[in-house]
Amino acid sequence: MTTIPVAVPRKGRPLEAVLDRVAAVADLEEQADSIASTLRYEKAVTKGTQTPAEDVYDRLAEYSDTDRYHPEYTLLRDARLGVPRRIVFDSLRVDLGEHELHLVGREEPFRALRKHEFGLGFDSADLVLEEVVSIEPEPLSSLDELNDRIDPHDTDVRVVDGLGDTVHHALLSMPDVADAPDREFLRGYEGPLCISPRYERLVRAVLGTEATDGVSFRYPDDRDEEAAIASIGVGIYLTVTGSTARDHGLSVGERLFPSETVLLENPTEHEDVAAAVAELLVGGIETPV
Repeated sequence: MTTIPVAVPRKGRPLEAVLDRVAAVADLEEQADSIASTLRYEKAVTKGTQTPAEDVYDRLAEYSDTDRYHPEYTLLRDARLGVPRRIVFDSLRVDLGEHELHLVGREEPFRALRKHEFGLGFDSADLVLEEVVSIEPEPLSSLDELNDRIDPHDTDVRVVDGLGDTVHHALLSMPDVADAPDREFLRGYEGPLCISPRYERLVRAVLGTEATDGVSFRYPDDRDEEAAIASIGVGIYLTVTGSTARDHGLSVGERLFPSETVLLENPTEHEDVAAAVAELLVGGIETPV
């Protein structure tokens, strides 16, 4: 049996998307649900909305098991105020019959692939946009375009395909600014645009430099994003249904780019068996070129 290591996120929606995809090709539904529920509970503990009866080390010991195909967890310092300890996913081996998949938790799987630590991994498409996609005059609107925007001198990592856990970076505005803001509206717009500061490079790539001429970025600071956009008049934020944005009086406009978990590969660290596993995980979809 050949073991294929795969870098995966340690927590959150991207990890759950990976577990759901792996469960679709292996007998993993019960474990996937258990991991997801455990990490949601631990997130609630970290945020203070749950009060556990046991110490963090006792909980970690309770979650642990010596069985080869049992999930493993680890303890990290969270980035929140006060740097609380948080239990996160660490490792899981999945029996695929002829091969064994070893899911290995990493804080930044994409960067682990960039450093040639893994041949396969899962991470958010956002991180690819934030780190390596070139900013050009023309906008970027789909996952299929990502690989064409990656400089081969910058990284060997390429996007294989998305997992479908899609939320969108959407254009939002107050109705007195625009009823249904879209890219055409932005091409003629000059003024403040509210975005999260971590997404500035992503937004520049998604909109293209032609659309950002005359635009000045503003940041929410310590306010909720929707409230900040409402006060500024127009902005870009991640939305699923748009209901929270509408609660703030905002119009939900064009979906600019999908925020989705993607399968990544570093071909220089790829083996034939890893290629077969990658094909299995994305349903036989070939890597875009």
